[in-house]
This record gives sequence, C-alpha cells and structure tokens, in this order.
Amino acid sequence: MTFATARLCDTYTDKAHLQIAEPIFKLFGASLAFSGQITTIKVFEDNALVRTALSAKVNHRVLVIDGGGSHRCALIDGELAHLAFENGWQGLVVYGCIRDSAVINAIPIGIRALHSHPLKSPNKGLGNLDTVVTFAGVQFKKDYFLYADSDGIIVSETELS
Repeated sequence: MTFATARLCDTYTDKAHLQIAEPIFKLFGASLAFSGQITTIKVFEDNALVRTALSAKVNHRVLVIDGGGSHRCALIDGELAHLAFENGWQGLVVYGCIRDSAVINAIPIGIRALHSHPLKSPNKGLGNLDTVVTFAGVQFKKDYFLYADSDGIIVSETELS
C-alpha cells in the first residue's frame, strides 16, 4: 500500500477517528514509511519480551513498544531490528531508545524512537504484551492500524485505503 500520512489526514479527519502522534520521534531504518496492525508491549528498561514478540512470524504488523520514555538504555539493537525484518514486521515505534543506529539504518524496516543510546537493556523478562499503551498523545491498542512516514504517525481504529 502506498500512502502519505498528510493525505490520509486530509481524507479521513472528518470521516474516521484518527489519532495523530506528537512529533517526538526520530526516524531510523531504511524504510521511511510503514503501516500495519498494531501489537503492543509495555516494558521498562528490559527488552526480553521485545525479543519474544519479534521472534514471531507476522504479516503486516507494527510493534509499538512503550518503554516509559527511558533514556537510560536501548530497547532495540541491530540484531533485534534484523530479527524484526526477517519475521515480517513492517515497523517499530519505540517510546524509548535504540542502539546500533548505523546498522539499523541499513535494514529495510521503519523504526521510530526517541533517541539512540549505546547501553543495552537488561533482560529480566518483565512487561506486558497486547495491553493498551499511551504516549505521544495517542492510545495504541492491539489490532488498530498505524501509518508512519516522514511527516508523522497516525493511528486509526479501522484500516484506511
């Protein structure tokens, strides 16, 4: 699907419930635009559950990670970004940090994150999968639809064409 978030906003703002994320994310990965149904994870400075989710083979899905906005460690690295791409994830939105940004920028996946940080996160296995998460002024719910490009991120309860 080819789309532009600006055009989707022009077309659907009056017709559908759209949420538009605050512009707080930096662009990473070789794909500037991505879309798909949402899977959510809520963790804090722990990426064990992130690895578990990205290990699943998926079709047209986006992983939204609520990392509590932490700037103390990275939740995604080059290995996890590559795993996500290999397993069919269209993109990742990380309310937290990534690392290995040069490696990630060569992988054909779209990633939005707050910043990069060189420290990896611990692996305690704590967190929640498929729970409602809220950040950047948006409520992300499992199976809602996310559209991201260089202009921003929008979320809709229904698929937009």
